[in-house]
Amino acid sequence: MPKSATDTVAELTASIRNGLRTSPPRDVPAWRVLRRGWSRELKSCPAVDVIELGLEVMDVTPWGRITAYEIIACHPGGIEALTPRFLRRLGRCLADWGSVDTFACYLAGPAWREGRVPTRDIHAWLRSADRWQRRAAVVCTVALNVRARGGRGDTVRTLDVCRRVVADRDDMVVKALSWALRSLVEWDPNAVAEFLREHDDVLAARVKREVGNKLWTGRKNAIAGDRHNNRFQRTGRGAARR
Repeated sequence: MPKSATDTVAELTASIRNGLRTSPPRDVPAWRVLRRGWSRELKSCPAVDVIELGLEVMDVTPWGRITAYEIIACHPGGIEALTPRFLRRLGRCLADWGSVDTFACYLAGPAWREGRVPTRDIHAWLRSADRWQRRAAVVCTVALNVRARGGRGDTVRTLDVCRRVVADRDDMVVKALSWALRSLVEWDPNAVAEFLREHDDVLAARVKREVGNKLWTGRKNAIAGDRHNNRFQRTGRGAARR
């Protein structure tokens, strides 16, 4: 008798948990081979069951969280099945740079982009006392704009988030703000340049430097003596170049 999808998910959940505990991958390439195999086995299973699998494995060794996030993100219906409740559970105990960015780029950002999570939830994270929740909210905008993450460009939502953290001086949030604005440059460089001018008196120096470099050189870090960047920093005039 063929196994049901429920049986397949249950067996694979146990297998993944046991494998990560007893034979953890030696590096990321080895782990990704495993993850792709698990994704193939789960391709025809209901997305909700796959999300539940992720919740069961995310706390198993340091590999558990990224395993959960990628398995869900790579399932054909994974993002569409996400709900605010699922995201709260998947985002619990975020406490490091890598986990936050994976959560925001793979799950929360795409779910927000596709309307599975309301904007008010992202804005609520921005008001959190937890630096990692605030970073996650800002990094969610990357999924709106980076083509490799499915981004199609979203100036309004991106800058709405960015305006809410212009004065935040936590280093993790400052770096996220720089990333968010640099990601929007491809789609709307003039809006980004105007944002820098409008908030010049409150933005962190890192944000102004890195985003200015991106606007004028196409790189996060400009080469020494780059005149275009120096002109932008001095005058803020001229049309931004892609």
